[in-house]
Amino acid sequence: MSFKHRNIPRQKMPINVLASKTQAQFQKAFTFHKQGQLAQAQAIYEEILKSQPKHFDSLHLLGVIAYNNKNFQKAAELIGKAIEIFPRNAAFFNNRGNALKELKQLEAAVSSYDQAITLKPDYADAYFNRGNALKELKQLETAVSSYDQAITLKPYYADAFYNRGIAHQELKQYEAAVSSYDRAISLKSDYAEAYNNRGNALKDLKQHEAAVLSYNRAIVIRSDYAEAYRNRGVALQELRQLEAAVASYDLAIALKPDYAEAYLNKSLTLLLDGNFSIGWELYEWRWKLGSVTCPQRDFQQPLWLGKESIAGKTILLHSEQGFGDTIQFIRYAQLVADLGARVIIEIEKPLEGLLKQLAGVSELVIQGSVLPPFDYYCPLLSLPLAFKTALPSIPCSKEYLRSNHTSKQKYWANKLGDKKKIRVGIVWSGSSEHKNDSNRSILLADFIQHLSQECQYVSLQKEIRDIDKSTLQCNPNILHFGEELQDFSDTAAICELLDLVICVDTSVAHLCGAMGKATWVLLAFCPDWRWLLERDDSPWYPSVKLYRQPSIGDWGSVLENVSADLEKINKNRTNVIP
Repeated sequence: MSFKHRNIPRQKMPINVLASKTQAQFQKAFTFHKQGQLAQAQAIYEEILKSQPKHFDSLHLLGVIAYNNKNFQKAAELIGKAIEIFPRNAAFFNNRGNALKELKQLEAAVSSYDQAITLKPDYADAYFNRGNALKELKQLETAVSSYDQAITLKPYYADAFYNRGIAHQELKQYEAAVSSYDRAISLKSDYAEAYNNRGNALKDLKQHEAAVLSYNRAIVIRSDYAEAYRNRGVALQELRQLEAAVASYDLAIALKPDYAEAYLNKSLTLLLDGNFSIGWELYEWRWKLGSVTCPQRDFQQPLWLGKESIAGKTILLHSEQGFGDTIQFIRYAQLVADLGARVIIEIEKPLEGLLKQLAGVSELVIQGSVLPPFDYYCPLLSLPLAFKTALPSIPCSKEYLRSNHTSKQKYWANKLGDKKKIRVGIVWSGSSEHKNDSNRSILLADFIQHLSQECQYVSLQKEIRDIDKSTLQCNPNILHFGEELQDFSDTAAICELLDLVICVDTSVAHLCGAMGKATWVLLAFCPDWRWLLERDDSPWYPSVKLYRQPSIGDWGSVLENVSADLEKINKNRTNVIP
């Protein structure tokens, strides 16, 4: 999202008692300033200050020039000096707040805006700028209130409506966001950024066709709007119009050749379509994003992508994203070892018990520990590129992970008790922080409506959302162990005791697939790339069966199909679970 801010405005002629010569100098400087001839204005302001060091208007406007030149520290200092001399000018406090905001001194910026508003209660721009600082502080509700104040004072304030829309969107108040963007557009018909962000909010509301139209409008207004082309590509992909999505990403890239997000989105679309040869190569653009959650490692050793011989060498394979990603791509460790390399894997602590006896691995290191010496490294999700993996060559075995803890298996067998019914593990939601959570998670109340009462259910979720807690408490047929699931070795031990697992797209789907457990995975209309399209099986996991939404958001049809298949199993328990 682009975010509008109110730059330090051009000033009206300040009121100051000056000697006639100084006043003439200042008038000349201020005329230069209004005309944008900042160097000439600066020279005269500085000349005035040599003879009158407390000339607060010159100090203030030198601060304005410093701000315009992006020297925000100097701007804050100069305007601060003007305030010390003359602390009754609201514009001084507002403009110092802008400089402090650029310096990321956000609390101080808010305080400065507050002082401006105290001096001038009808100061719409100060409320607007205050809202921007509060938004960056993630005090989103307060930011919305500040924008509301600005709009009350200045009803035709298009930028305030626009920024309020962004705050609503971050609060996941998508309908309110669309309403704010609509108001901004009604005031400023060529507001390309508002059309673009309106498209984002409509996409969050799963109104993808309307989102595409909004992006199209942004592009008509600004034909070089790379971000709108990229966002349109995402919406088209959600509609499963993959060729059109790739074409939109290509237009974004043509406008912005280093556009990492567009390259990455294009890679995900190609991978979803089974075009692995180009998809894996473009997927390497993920390292250009500067992501906090997936930072590129700064190793002195060279990256291995399959070109060099690693026979007799030591290579580090490290996890980089979620638990499910690590479980899915750790299968390549044996292939790397088969090339004659000594393999070290670095993984997250919760996976230690599950992966410590993995075939092909010589040494396991927990993230954050000191790494042993190695010659090469490769992130786990770059291994398909290194091995030039195509659909027919996906390294796929019925099972490559097992529960290795006999004591845990005995513990959970005792915990579950005697088996009297078909035992089914369930997972209905993932992490609420996941960027795609709204597409992949289901309410437990909706989920259980379609579950056969002839089965015993075991929750494989560690955390339960507040909205699901009462439903879980009212269904004693669902066993839930919560915090007793200490790590993935506990989950694996329970899965060994189950007949079937039914889950949405989370790490449990990968765990059960890697263990060769009969697993039914419930997928959104446009799923994550690894599940591909138009098939009910997975080339990554032979034991997995896929249930797909026939249209966006249609979990009802998915669950009805699951229910029908459960009934078939219960009618003839000797059948092998598909």
